[in-house]
Amino acid sequence: MLTSTPATETSLATLERACVHYGHVIALAPTDLEVRAGETIALVGSNGSGKSTLLHLLAGLLEPTDGAVHRTASVALVAQHHHHHPWMPLSVDEVLRMGRYRSWVRPLGRADRQAIERAAERLDVAHLRRRPFGELSGGQQQRVLVAKAIAAEPDLLLLDEPITGLDLPSQATILEVIAERADRGGAVVFSTHHLGEARRASRVLLLAGCVLADGTPDEVLVPETLAEAFGGRMISGTTMVIDEHHHDSHGPGTVADLATHLDSHRHEHSHEHGQP
Repeated sequence: MLTSTPATETSLATLERACVHYGHVIALAPTDLEVRAGETIALVGSNGSGKSTLLHLLAGLLEPTDGAVHRTASVALVAQHHHHHPWMPLSVDEVLRMGRYRSWVRPLGRADRQAIERAAERLDVAHLRRRPFGELSGGQQQRVLVAKAIAAEPDLLLLDEPITGLDLPSQATILEVIAERADRGGAVVFSTHHLGEARRASRVLLLAGCVLADGTPDEVLVPETLAEAFGGRMISGTTMVIDEHHHDSHGPGTVADLATHLDSHRHEHSHEHGQP
């Protein structure tokens, strides 16, 4: 397990029948979810299944088309796509400091600097602080971004495929950090295509445009349920799920693959709003 600390009754974020539509495309059907302190939650699903959408809802970067999202905790998100513009060169130190900014007019104080130093040491990027962020390797950049997130000392840490494509030392460091956040009473929600990574979480949500299953890894990561979610896009085994595409998308072609799961939700949603 990523965490040995059991979840508490303290709710950090809640989704109540929250759904997201892009025109006629359903990115996420009405979903109920409660994230509690002490949990590590793995989001598993195929391309376009709603993993990134769910993370963005929890982060407050995306408003639900319908339903509600309630947050009672501070949140930090490390997104999947890192766009660094060469015309805006940033040092690693400047990126880390962004995790503590509360106001552009308030200078960072001693507590801020100490939080940044702790995060940089924990993610093993302290020696990179004077380096340009854009010149780092992918693994180094990811560790810097996770360090920026934990420097903010959030109650809820959200990570979109945090170890995909990273070297083994970087993977190990980030997985350890996930466990530590939960052990200290926070919560972590992360998306993954790796079943081995998902099995280390305390809870797994299997997504296919809606929540197909929600429970412990042993309850959710079983061949029958995985086959329903992934169909022909998975290989047998316990370590990895293979997709045709690496990233989530919300095009019509993707949703067509999920039609059997979404039809009932579309019908239910229409009746809730008095549509024929």
